[in-house]
Amino acid sequence: MSDLVNKIYRNNTIIYKVILFLITTIAIVYLFPKGGQFKYDFNNGQLWKYDNLYANFDFAIQKTNEELALEKKQINANAKLYFLYDTKVSATVNENFKNKIELIKTNDSLSLSDVNQLEKIGQNVIEKVYKYGFLEVVSENRVNNNNEIIALKKDTEVQDVLFKNLLKSKDVLSIIKSDLSNNLDLYNKNILIDILAKIIKPNVSFDKIYTDKVIEKEINNISYTKGKVEEGELIISKGDFVEGKKLAILNSLKSESESKVWTDSNYNWIVFGYTILVSLALLMLLLFLFKYRLEIFENNNKVTFIFFNVFAIIFIQTLVIKYNSEYLYVVPLSILPIIIKAFFDARLGLFTHVLTVLLLGYIVPDSFEFIYLHIIAGIVTILTVSELYKRANLFISVAQITLIYMLTYFAFSIIKEGNASQINLTYFMLFAANGLLSFLSIIIIYIYEKLFGLVSDVTLLELSNTNTKLLRELNEKAPGTFQHSMQVANLAEAAANEIGANSMLVRTGALYHDIGKMLNPKYFIENQSTGVNPHNDLSPRDSSTIITNHVIKGVEVAKKYNLPDRIIDFIRTHHGTSATYYFYKKEQELNPDIKVDIKKFQYQGPIPFSKETAILMMCDAAEAASKSLKNPTAISISDLIDKIIDKQMGDNQFLNSDITFREIEVIKKVIKKKLMNIYHLRIEYPE
Repeated sequence: MSDLVNKIYRNNTIIYKVILFLITTIAIVYLFPKGGQFKYDFNNGQLWKYDNLYANFDFAIQKTNEELALEKKQINANAKLYFLYDTKVSATVNENFKNKIELIKTNDSLSLSDVNQLEKIGQNVIEKVYKYGFLEVVSENRVNNNNEIIALKKDTEVQDVLFKNLLKSKDVLSIIKSDLSNNLDLYNKNILIDILAKIIKPNVSFDKIYTDKVIEKEINNISYTKGKVEEGELIISKGDFVEGKKLAILNSLKSESESKVWTDSNYNWIVFGYTILVSLALLMLLLFLFKYRLEIFENNNKVTFIFFNVFAIIFIQTLVIKYNSEYLYVVPLSILPIIIKAFFDARLGLFTHVLTVLLLGYIVPDSFEFIYLHIIAGIVTILTVSELYKRANLFISVAQITLIYMLTYFAFSIIKEGNASQINLTYFMLFAANGLLSFLSIIIIYIYEKLFGLVSDVTLLELSNTNTKLLRELNEKAPGTFQHSMQVANLAEAAANEIGANSMLVRTGALYHDIGKMLNPKYFIENQSTGVNPHNDLSPRDSSTIITNHVIKGVEVAKKYNLPDRIIDFIRTHHGTSATYYFYKKEQELNPDIKVDIKKFQYQGPIPFSKETAILMMCDAAEAASKSLKNPTAISISDLIDKIIDKQMGDNQFLNSDITFREIEVIKKVIKKKLMNIYHLRIEYPE
């Protein structure tokens, strides 16, 4: 049991990666659409590039969404509208009118003949008003014109009438005025108008619920097909254009084929196929890290970070497609390469982006167009986005990426349609929104720095400020070391720029690489301003221990001040496994009869494992050694730099640095040129 526990403990990083790999694979497969894949790829307006296609089963031709939408619109436009006729209203009005007349009869101011005349005229008006009905005017009646025939529901009877026969308020008023105009004097007319105005109420209203129910029933009865294709029938010939009816038939075949493939019996097989494809993509990412980015592969935190970002992009894109596939291009996929490049490097950023886009091809419609567009945009992102701490750079890069999106979509559109008239301008708005959302990368990078402990160029810029607490302390306690670090930072930055390495990272690492010296500043020659060398009172072995310990002390100080691991790497590796050769030789001189073990005079390492850490090792040794030249000349500086760097190469200090001989030669030239400028030297010409 203990052996098993020990084995698990020794291999915990591999076990973690296997679990992470499995969880990510399962999560991505779960997001995939539950439908089979059609084996033919086609688009409107393109040539059919496959052999003649025959139907291998009977299927119906499906109507397009546009055709169905048009039919629904026509049903809504032509639907008969239903109105309710309330018979109780007219009865109530008649009853109220009789009551009013009875009250008037008791009024001595009117004669009986006048009252009878008022009653007769009033009843005539009421009869006219309620013959077809008095409409309650509402905004929902949806009547297009007065000559439209509507259905009037009167108790259990439904009859068709012209909408114009229904009276409105102004029509009722006209009837009252017309009937009263020639038959009554002004006094009696006013009495009757007052009575009728108070008692006449609308008795017809629009029955929205029943009308909508009838329309819904008609819509539900719409046929979703418009024909049938028999088994063995030729669908399309090789070289034909995919358009019109052929496009509709192919879309119907695709839909029917996918539904036939995705059955309960085939479900497990299809999921298994998806799992293999996703596993291969993620495995390629792990293999890339193992072969070319071993320091990242061995760091579970960084591997988790990369896998999390891949899954997050796929998850967000899936949510958008499920909500509305028209918003497909609003998701800023360019954020992924921006983030990966900010924390790692451009090559890994592009590789991760391409794999993610390929996986998304199983989720999105028009997968070829989607994949092509986003891979091109990803390449542009990698080539243009740099120095995120400069806001103008990000703005210009995002503008270029957005322009590439628009140009690529424009090209696909004119290829499909054969002209520019059918271009959907909404997509240009989506690409603009995509560009604006890309600026979220700055906020996301900041959050990731806190969550995963990673470092971006923005943080490096802050750390490279010489007014930070730690660098101020270094300047106060070890001013010579501080000036040395500044010189090394300038050399390293120039060298990094020449070979395309991360200049901001190497500059920041150079500023902090010797912070361990501030604990014992007088033991380092650059800080010995009085001419007293404390090493004169120590044995070579003790002196070497103090010198080599500045690396260990530097790491401790860096951790105390919460410096990022990427900066601590420069402190750990800037001497690699080299030896304090001066004290080693001195020990040999003091003990000529004893074989001195050089390992006791070596730094603990590790050796540099990136271009940036290798650059720092070269520049640090070169700058320090140049101070030993009593009469520096162009030739002496050149010989010194060649000697130092060649020795480092001979000691295999750059074995893990992924740096080429050509790049080392370029770095040599940069260091020589900078040191010559520092010492104000000119190239010596022969006499």
